[in-house]
Amino acid sequence: MSSTADEGASQTAARLGLSSGQVIQEFGYDDDVDAELRSGIETVTGTELVDEEYDDVTDGAVIWFRDGDGDLTDLLVDAMTVLDDGGPIWLLTPKAGRAGHVSHSDIEEAATTSGLHAMSTFPIAADWSATRLGTRGRGR
Repeated sequence: MSSTADEGASQTAARLGLSSGQVIQEFGYDDDVDAELRSGIETVTGTELVDEEYDDVTDGAVIWFRDGDGDLTDLLVDAMTVLDDGGPIWLLTPKAGRAGHVSHSDIEEAATTSGLHAMSTFPIAADWSATRLGTRGRGR
């Protein structure tokens, strides 16, 4: 990857609100994930992504999920197991019209069932959308 591509991937990853030194756990890795986005996340945090088997506290989670990958609610609960309070969970799903697309209503249902809610969704890579999931806070 060229340095211009590195900078672009880092800027894209920075949209996720991640910062240097954070430990980010990755779920759902497969050969269809966006390699530039993964590299950008590692560049921004300065650490390699840790896999699903990691059992120490993490600062955030990135979940690659496609329709047919199993139970999204279970995966979200798994992601929260070692997540530090307030750490972001980013659900990355194929964009509409792509194989494996997951509807927003399915994301909302799984998030609600697992005690989360969808906060924002935007395109993050050529074939992927990112949805930030957060814990439900108390209103003031």
